[in-house]
Amino acid sequence: MSDQYLDLTGTGAVRVLTITRPEKLNALNRATLAALRARLDALADEAALRVLIVTGAGPKAFVAGADIAEFDGFTADAAAAYARAGQAVFDRLESMPVPTIAAINGYALGGGCELALACTFRLMADTARLGLPETSLGLIPGFGGTQRLARAIGRQQALELILTGRQVSADEAVRLGIVLRSVPAAALMDEAQALADQLAARAPLALRYAREAIADGLDRPLADGLAAEARLFGLAAATEDMREGVRAFLEKRPATFTGR
Repeated sequence: MSDQYLDLTGTGAVRVLTITRPEKLNALNRATLAALRARLDALADEAALRVLIVTGAGPKAFVAGADIAEFDGFTADAAAAYARAGQAVFDRLESMPVPTIAAINGYALGGGCELALACTFRLMADTARLGLPETSLGLIPGFGGTQRLARAIGRQQALELILTGRQVSADEAVRLGIVLRSVPAAALMDEAQALADQLAARAPLALRYAREAIADGLDRPLADGLAAEARLFGLAAATEDMREGVRAFLEKRPATFTGR
């Protein structure tokens, strides 16, 4: 499947969704955001899908940001509406029923960094750069960057990166906790595929409930988080996949999970 700004490859448990505006360093214009939302909505309903990898076309950029040409003439109300529309797309990505992996192959700046932050995991090529440079334009991050980055790495570190607009290397991004691993650029997609295969072999509903338990519990008192964990543990225990997993363990064979 392909369209003007996106390319989707793979037909099985793991798919690769590529942003394809290499002549604009894969910058996110309104049309790309709309196409991304539509594609994510369609993928969310695909029962065979287990993991989605997101990357950018070409050797230079993952996504170099939003399309600045569309900012000219913004009023306060128009800009706020634009931010809310972008946030809705990235919220959809974050809430996908399957894990997502950002394979950061090049510049991930502004909206590109925010796109990566909405994924479950982030792998970064050792040649890539990441940052939120919006203050250099007289703006702030508007697609979730102020919220997701602070939750990922803490208030002080997020403030420093956002207020200065400083770009970070893959090694520093790992040290700060923004990305999971730095990977040699030539091996990035192989590494992303290997992680995706690992995840795809697990029980899909268990992965979904585990992600939900962590997301729900992080911003709540421990007692509330533990209650949510127990509830989700109960839901997992009632699945056919749990029964298959236990049988496979006792029979010393690989489990075959069906997502039921």
